[in-house]
Amino acid sequence: MKIIFIRHGDPDYEHDSLTEKGIREAKLLAERVCQWENVTQFYCSPLGRAQRTASYSLEKTGREAITHDWMREFSYFIDDPVTGRHGVPWDFMPHYWTNIPEMYDREAWKETMIYRSNDALLPAYREVCEGLDSLLASYGYTREGNYYVTAPDKKADSGQKEDTIVIFCHLGVTCMMLSHLLGISPVLLLHGFFLATTSVTVLSSEERMDHAAYFRVQVMGDTRHLQQGGEPVSKAGFFTEPFQG
Repeated sequence: MKIIFIRHGDPDYEHDSLTEKGIREAKLLAERVCQWENVTQFYCSPLGRAQRTASYSLEKTGREAITHDWMREFSYFIDDPVTGRHGVPWDFMPHYWTNIPEMYDREAWKETMIYRSNDALLPAYREVCEGLDSLLASYGYTREGNYYVTAPDKKADSGQKEDTIVIFCHLGVTCMMLSHLLGISPVLLLHGFFLATTSVTVLSSEERMDHAAYFRVQVMGDTRHLQQGGEPVSKAGFFTEPFQG
C-alpha cells in the first residue's frame, strides 16, 4: 500500500484559501497527479486551502475526494514560553525544546507542560491517530502495537494490485500522522523537517513477511513539479530561504 501526503498550496490564511502563487502551484501539482494511474481514493482536509488545492487535481483526473474532519490542520494553540506567541504548537526556539529530553520521546512529549497547556491538544492527537488507523483498517491494515497486521487475503510478494491513497492536508497534521506511522516524536518532525507547499510525501508498506507491514518513507517533501514548471519553492512555514535546485 502507498500513502501519499500533499500539503496545500501557498496559503492565504486570512481567507483560508490560496494566494495567486498557491494557485499556480496547485495547477502544476495537478499536472503531476493526473499521471498517477492507480490512485484508489483521494482524501482531503475540510479546510479551504486544502480543498482548493485538491480541486485542480480532482478536476484534472475526473475524481472526487472524501473529506475527513480529523485531517484539518493541527491548530491547537499554545502560548510560546520564549516568545509569547499564541499560535500553533510548534516553531519553538531551539534552546527551549532541545533542552527538554521528553520532547525526543515518542510518548513522553505528551507529558510536557507546553503540550498539556491546551486541554484539546492531546485528545486531538489521539483523534488523528485513530482516524488514520481506521482509514488504514478499511484497506486491510490493522494496527497491532507498533506495526500493522494485514488481512488474510494479503500475502507478501503476491503480485496483488496495491492500494494507493492520496491525502491533501497540512504540514502540522502530516507530521502528526507520520509520528504515529513511524513511531517518532512529532516534535522532531515539526522542527527537523520542512514540507513545502504542494510538496509530495510518499510512504510504502513493506510487507516482507505475510500479514505484517511497516510503513517506510520513500520520499519526503518532493517539489519536482514546481521546479519543472519554473515555480519557486515557497518558504511558507520555513525560517530560511529554501533551496531552489
